[in-house]
Amino acid sequence: MKRVFIALGSNLGDRETHLDGAVKAISQLAGCRIVARSPIYETEPLGVVEQPPFLNAVIEIETAIPAETLLQQLLMIEKQHGRQRREKWGPRTLDLDILLFGDQMIRTETLTVPHPRMAERRFVLVPLADLVPELQVPGSKKTVAALLQECPDRSHVWRFNPRRITWPNSSPY
Repeated sequence: MKRVFIALGSNLGDRETHLDGAVKAISQLAGCRIVARSPIYETEPLGVVEQPPFLNAVIEIETAIPAETLLQQLLMIEKQHGRQRREKWGPRTLDLDILLFGDQMIRTETLTVPHPRMAERRFVLVPLADLVPELQVPGSKKTVAALLQECPDRSHVWRFNPRRITWPNSSPY
């Protein structure tokens, strides 16, 4: 079983429902178990700034699924939630990114792990640091907390007060 961290984001439609639905779908994948989830944060958009704010979170899973297969399943979950890829860094109903896959460094045509822009994004590092601040990121020789401290992104990341959602294998908010 691999210890995997997945970033979740949404800024279109019912953002909370999209995050909740994604976590439920991931928990139902054969060979996956949700281990932990971060708080949800509301964040400013990066890149294309003329769009609604995002909700972001990170989950930790244990999985026996190979990385490329997991990526394909996450893309299918995005699609089931209405994700349309029209504009890079544009608005989306759901975005699921594999941040870390055990201690592996993966470089294929479709997948790079650790996520190549993870260290540049507070909306990823803040919730990841809630879960594993002292985890050393493969290939960086730095912990998640150190990456957050050094992160050049200064966008706002606010703790979000969601309605009471119960994610699988966790207590209610």
